[in-house]
Parts: sequence; structure tokens; C-alpha cells
Amino acid sequence: MDNITILVCDDDRDIVQLIRGILEGAGYRVIVAYNGADAYAAFGANEVELIIMDVMMPQENGLMATMKIREKSNVPILMLSAKTEESDRVIGLDLGADDYMTKPFYREELLAKVRSLLRRYLKLGGVGAGDASQIIYHDLVLDTEKKRLLKAGEEIHLTATEYKIVELLLSKPGRVFPAEEIYERVWGQDAYAVENTVMVHISRIRKKLEVNPERPEYLKIVWGVGYKIEK
Repeated sequence: MDNITILVCDDDRDIVQLIRGILEGAGYRVIVAYNGADAYAAFGANEVELIIMDVMMPQENGLMATMKIREKSNVPILMLSAKTEESDRVIGLDLGADDYMTKPFYREELLAKVRSLLRRYLKLGGVGAGDASQIIYHDLVLDTEKKRLLKAGEEIHLTATEYKIVELLLSKPGRVFPAEEIYERVWGQDAYAVENTVMVHISRIRKKLEVNPERPEYLKIVWGVGYKIEK
């Protein structure tokens, strides 16, 4: 894991050093920043496989930095927040974060989220050695070798998390997947109060995939049950 670099950004230097110690102890290379502007600059100057970003910081907060990074990269972003309000989590996810964690946190919780995000991202970034494999559903084509989604021949640019959700739903078109099952199979963690997390990612996919996200052609909600892809 020496070749995996993680950017940690928080204005609380004690938190940064705590996270740095945990990650370096697990074998990761760590670079640090203490505000959103410096994090964005560090991201541009380094090859980074994961970003851990605090929400509230001086000069430029984590939400603004996340939005700017998302314009250039699909690198996984784990948001940190001392707050427990659902609105902070939803805003961060809606701007492109892949997951969130509230402070204080446990060492194993942090490492589990880091491993899960890296596993999806690094797998998505790799190209398989076998023959091309495709899942075709009407005018959607999921190329599972090149890890990309096409609609009517045009590529839909997805983050690693979004790709895994689409891959899961397209594996069985028409089947309704509960939010808890999606979270467990995509995030690789036990599901607890995850409805909003999954819902925000579904909303982001809809905005990219559907002509009119309010009247979706493919990605649909079965209220009180879950989500499905069905035309």
C-alpha cells in the first residue's frame, strides 16, 4: 500500500495527525492540508487515490473544495464532520462525496471506509485482461471491462460508487433492490440508517442518465421498497 496516497484535510491539526498516524500505520502514504484551498492545490500537485475532507474549515470549506475537485476527477472523497445534522451529510454527498463519517470516530471505522472506497476506485480504474464483457439493456451498455456506461453510444461519466450502483441494478433489470442491500453490496459495510446516503447517489446518477430526472426513463424508485432499473 506504499504506492497509495491519501490526502487528509482538516483545520484541526490534532485530528489531522490522528488520522495520519492511523493511515500510515496501515501502510498508506499521507499528505495533509488544513483548509479547502490548500487541499485543492495539494490535489493538483500530487497523484492522490483518496481524499478525506472536513466540512467546516476557514478560507475555503470542504464542500467548496469537493465541488471543485469533482469538476476534474472521480477520486473518492470521504467527508468528515463534527456535526450530526442530516443536511450536512446530504449536501456533501450531493456535491460529489462518496461517503461521510462523523467525528469522533473509531480507528477501525475509518480504515473500513478507506478500504471500501479504495477497493471500488482502484477496481474501476483498472482494465481487465479478458475479452470485453457488456451488459446491454435497451440503449444502455455497461462495459464491465472498461468500466464505463454508454447511453445511445454516448458515455455517461460516473464516479466509482455510482458505477457500482448501476452495475448492481443492471445485473438484474426490473428487480427492486432495497437501500440496505445496495449499501451493503456497494459500500461493503453493514447498513444502518443509510437511506439518505443511497438516495443522494441515486439522484446524482439520475441527473447524469435521464433526460428528465423528474420523469425517469430507467432509474426508478419503488417507494418504501427500493430502487430498480427498468424501462
